[in-house]
Amino acid sequence: MSKPSVLFVCVHNAGRSQMAAGWLRHLAGDTVEVRSAGSEPADQINPVAVEAMCEIGIDITANKPKILDYATAEASDVIITMGCGDVCPAFPGRRYEDWKLEDPAGKGIEAVRPIRDEIRSRVEKLLAELRPA
Repeated sequence: MSKPSVLFVCVHNAGRSQMAAGWLRHLAGDTVEVRSAGSEPADQINPVAVEAMCEIGIDITANKPKILDYATAEASDVIITMGCGDVCPAFPGRRYEDWKLEDPAGKGIEAVRPIRDEIRSRVEKLLAELRPA
């Protein structure tokens, strides 16, 4: 059986989806293929999101926002959207979730930390569901 693949999608692929991908890579190691993309990618990752993740030992500085494309979505087993509406193509047999999370754009570190921590909780739950007992 191949390892599951998870795609995190938000509009700019600069904050929430990047933090979620960072958490899943950190917690799952190489047991899950992790992807992230955005419907309208920013030029760079939100520096406050980078700072928030660095505080807990996860470095996402080398990541770059990417455009959501059909092939990436089609190749993913689980697609997690975060405030991007209906931009993601739908494929039969895929698991879809929409995580209602505050957008960290324009917020300071004190406001981004709780978002980071909420993402961790959701990623831990997702990972427990992906790993067979």
